[in-house]
Amino acid sequence: MRALISIDYTNDFVAENGALTTGIAGQEIEQEIVKLTESFTKNNDFVVYAIDSHEKDDTYHPENQLFPPHNLANSEGRNLYGKLAEVYEESCEKETVYWIDKRHYSAFSGTDLDIRLRERMITEIHLIGVCTDICVLHTAVDAYNLGYKIVIHKHAVASFDPVGHEWALNHFKNTLGAQIIE
Repeated sequence: MRALISIDYTNDFVAENGALTTGIAGQEIEQEIVKLTESFTKNNDFVVYAIDSHEKDDTYHPENQLFPPHNLANSEGRNLYGKLAEVYEESCEKETVYWIDKRHYSAFSGTDLDIRLRERMITEIHLIGVCTDICVLHTAVDAYNLGYKIVIHKHAVASFDPVGHEWALNHFKNTLGAQIIE
């Protein structure tokens, strides 16, 4: 069984005026993100939206020292970007679609993602979204450590750091044994 995990494809990470935007790199993968999400949804595969959620005045979160405020709870920046928002709205009532609020880079850290996947006997996860070298990478590392087969869709991940993006793609393949789909 397989699942699609869509990571942080929100206005703050993708829109031109996003607080921590990947800009054009993130915008260029929209069509592939939407296509994959629609395909997994129509096939009744488990689709997870793992979305960063931060509080404005959270002085304890370590990201606040590294990045500007982003994906703040109840903000426009935290909404899904572009057509993916429509895809989610059309399918969010399905039993096979699940939304996770995450506080950390990895979709597994502090969430019930592993439990939800194992309940459905899912052994293979497909990762899409942003940022390749941060949240997608940390999710992949945790997935590897938990024993999942990892599939990365190269044309459905992006970063604001081109060097980090390429490094992460090599790391997925050469260190985590992930399958990279061109």
